[in-house]
Amino acid sequence: MATVPGVRAAPLAPARLVTRIPILDAYILRELVPPFFFAFGAYLLFWFVNIFFLAADYIINAHAPVFLVLRFLVFRVPQSTPLAFPFACLFASLLAFGRLAGDNELNAIRTSGVTFVRICATPLLCGVAIFALSYYVNETIAPVTTDLSTRAFYQIVYHTQELPVVPGFFRKDDSTGNVFYVGNISDDKKTLTDVMIFQNATTSPFKTVVNASTGIVVGSVLHLVNARVTQFKPSGEVNGDAVQKTVDIGLPLGETIDQFVNSTSNDPYSVNSKQLRSQINAMQATGQGGSALDVLKITLAQRLSFPFAAFIAVVLALPLAAQIGRKGKNLGTALGVALSVLLLFVYYLMMSAFSALGKNEAMNPYLAAWAPNIIMGAVGTILFWRVEH
Repeated sequence: MATVPGVRAAPLAPARLVTRIPILDAYILRELVPPFFFAFGAYLLFWFVNIFFLAADYIINAHAPVFLVLRFLVFRVPQSTPLAFPFACLFASLLAFGRLAGDNELNAIRTSGVTFVRICATPLLCGVAIFALSYYVNETIAPVTTDLSTRAFYQIVYHTQELPVVPGFFRKDDSTGNVFYVGNISDDKKTLTDVMIFQNATTSPFKTVVNASTGIVVGSVLHLVNARVTQFKPSGEVNGDAVQKTVDIGLPLGETIDQFVNSTSNDPYSVNSKQLRSQINAMQATGQGGSALDVLKITLAQRLSFPFAAFIAVVLALPLAAQIGRKGKNLGTALGVALSVLLLFVYYLMMSAFSALGKNEAMNPYLAAWAPNIIMGAVGTILFWRVEH
């Protein structure tokens, strides 16, 4: 390419690596963000204050150290995020789209040929992102902080961070398929009583059950003396006579006794979905059932259904906001705030009702956990169709 002497060529403009957000989506996003963070912070603050009043008695009467109480309170807050995110999505969508409808901006955009579904693309994508974030917090952060909060509570009340061991707990080793049942554990944290180990048929066609009155844990190995070993045929019949012998079997994943006991916590909110599912499988493998198993199943299903409620809240709120916003900006905003609280109350009511049905074996536990989302999602989808058409 020819150049003019004495004149420098202009440098090439760097290629744009980041695609700009369309003006419509950026404008809607600016409307959504402030009310979302306001509602999210308000919900967490309400949760914190509610627990604080419950813990104030320990500060005043039990003379508990303030830092311990604060530790209990702060670490308990992430447990509220599975419902804080849906409420924030509901509140933000109602207020943002209520204002757009109240100022006739929605009508102006739709008149220019943009469909209602296209206008709602950004809030719906944000709902999916918040669902993923909520699930991550619920799976990774909330179980750890709940366990730390519970330990702080026991340190306040019982002056120890050791959690109590609930008698008769199960633990499944996912790597081998073995299911451990422990009747109790002594204070030395080494001696287990009333031990039963259920071994699936892996290297032989027989299933094996090992019973022992006591067992000693050395490192990560459980040492059973005078254990009674019984083998069962695939038909369920006993394969010969039971044999008494010494049995050494490793704890799941080479864990220490502290790790083995702590992973069997009776608090389902202090474990993740994988550990909770393992506990459910262990109970089912040993023929355990009833309301205790149904409660665990509902809790496991809610690990996904609660975060997914953030997306359902957006689906329900957008068409509602488009309808109530027509009543005027100020009235639409007031109705949006009122509807946020009302719909949250309705969701709580349905959640409690269906959970009770699931726990009483009147309804499938997994369906009971998802029923509020299904109902709210169906209503939102119908409203969406009506607004679009």
